[in-house]
Amino acid sequence: MDFYPDQLFHIYNQGNNRQTLFCSDENYRYFLWKMRAYLLPFGDIVSWCLMPNHFHWQFYVRKVKIERRVLREHVDKIEFLRRLNKYGANARQVNHSKYRIASEDGLVVLSEAIGTLEKAYTRAINKEKGWSGSLFRKRCKSKDGWIDEFITLNKTSGKPDYRFLPGTGYAYQCFCYIHDNAKMAGLVKRNTDWSYSSARDYAGLRKGTLCNLELGRDLIDFL
Repeated sequence: MDFYPDQLFHIYNQGNNRQTLFCSDENYRYFLWKMRAYLLPFGDIVSWCLMPNHFHWQFYVRKVKIERRVLREHVDKIEFLRRLNKYGANARQVNHSKYRIASEDGLVVLSEAIGTLEKAYTRAINKEKGWSGSLFRKRCKSKDGWIDEFITLNKTSGKPDYRFLPGTGYAYQCFCYIHDNAKMAGLVKRNTDWSYSSARDYAGLRKGTLCNLELGRDLIDFL
């Protein structure tokens, strides 16, 4: 995946052979904590939807790479908050050193962080279910997929431009598409009935903090 700063991207992936990724409410919640841990140091989540066998993010990239030390500090902070939320005073301190092979020095790029997010989730679910192997398709995508008809064309080359700028039709189409996923799949009657998307936050039915709602409304001219 090629990312650029100050750009809005649609990022998505699905389970290998469309296998189920989220088997319980706890699985969904755990993945949301991982999104908070690995994505927010690089930018802002504008919209999102988790479906039983795939996910969609609309993500505004501010930084393509950050210091590995900074990312690890943020990941550990969020993981401890997750444990406090789940276990209260019994929450264990975070020690991820046994999983971390790369040194603290150097930079980590957004695409690597996304891969690490997926691996961390896979490791936890495989342990829970007694499974093995990768849950996700090999490469998380941001350039093509299920909604090719919405991708805009580059005015100069005439070729598909998979980046999309604020205010384009694709940004709004993508925003609506992401929020309507569960309704289109027949899981709910209204997009705000699906708990695992940002539709409820934009509708004012939940005070979620994962999305930058102000930025989202500005970028897609939501109001």
